[in-house]
Amino acid sequence: MADWSFPRSIVSMRFQAELGVEHGLSMRACLQGTGIREANLEDPSIVVSGEQELQLIRNLVSKLRGVPALGVEAAMRYPYTTFGMLGFAMASSRNMRESLEIALRYFNLTFAFSRLLVTDSETETCITVDVSHLPEEVLRFVAERDAAGIATVQRGIFPNSQALTQMQFSFPTPRCFDPYEKAFGIRPVFGAVRTVAILSRKALLQPLPQASDLALKLAEEQCRSLLARGNSRVGLAATVRDRMMQNVDNMPGMESVAKDLCLTSRTLRRHLEGEGTSFVDLRDEVRMALAEELLTKLSLSVEEIAFRLGYSSPTSFINAFKRWRGETPLAFRKNSERLKSQRVSTAE
Repeated sequence: MADWSFPRSIVSMRFQAELGVEHGLSMRACLQGTGIREANLEDPSIVVSGEQELQLIRNLVSKLRGVPALGVEAAMRYPYTTFGMLGFAMASSRNMRESLEIALRYFNLTFAFSRLLVTDSETETCITVDVSHLPEEVLRFVAERDAAGIATVQRGIFPNSQALTQMQFSFPTPRCFDPYEKAFGIRPVFGAVRTVAILSRKALLQPLPQASDLALKLAEEQCRSLLARGNSRVGLAATVRDRMMQNVDNMPGMESVAKDLCLTSRTLRRHLEGEGTSFVDLRDEVRMALAEELLTKLSLSVEEIAFRLGYSSPTSFINAFKRWRGETPLAFRKNSERLKSQRVSTAE
């Protein structure tokens, strides 16, 4: 799962700052140390870092220790429409299970900080909400917010379906259950080994009322465009990415790039980690961006594209593409051609 430090809309910070104000904090106290001014919260086009939002959460948690289920209360402010084009894509999916896959595929368009692990059995789908990588002081808030967010989005997209059958938290039992029962529709189990939402597979596979294959494809196209803009690199990462783009047929390795930049490989790795990425991640970004271009603009076979991008075999390329896009290269090409035809027909 993607790292939490990805850039995100300021909308989430606005929701949480308003929550703090409703509980008696000043807006200044909510935004302390974030580098965000109150006026910024009125502009939904502003992009902030994960670190800035996490600082706001720290402020809330430290100043509102007596408020029960604060993360759950925060999650109630996030209807699926908050996620813009991603929310539209989720609502246009065939069922809630597919909607969940869409959310995971475009995870960096959410406001989540947790790592979500989804496993299926014959009758259940389990979503583990892992916050072990986060600072201790925000663990409970984030686990509550992200878990309750799943329930909030599910109800918004399909209000007549109660898919959640059990909610487990790895935290001690609270004094008050009311906020949890309101958010989840059931009383969660506390003191569990891990935080996990358990949902009925049968309920998740029910057709959604707004399902539309065409709307989903168009929405996914916009989601990909938003991700591409959000993933645009700056600093040293941008320089490394450009070096790779300039020599696609013989993509340089870390040693070569480090030497060109008068750095050691160890120093290059450390600087990239400081910018929230790695050499391997940048190489994958370049390869996938080029793969999409080659699949949609040239009549090359999968084998030829795999060779051009430096994969050891077509199978390696296909597997990497499926991890990146959630579909095979040929399925991506077919869907792109169909969307292009549909746009032409609409224009005529």
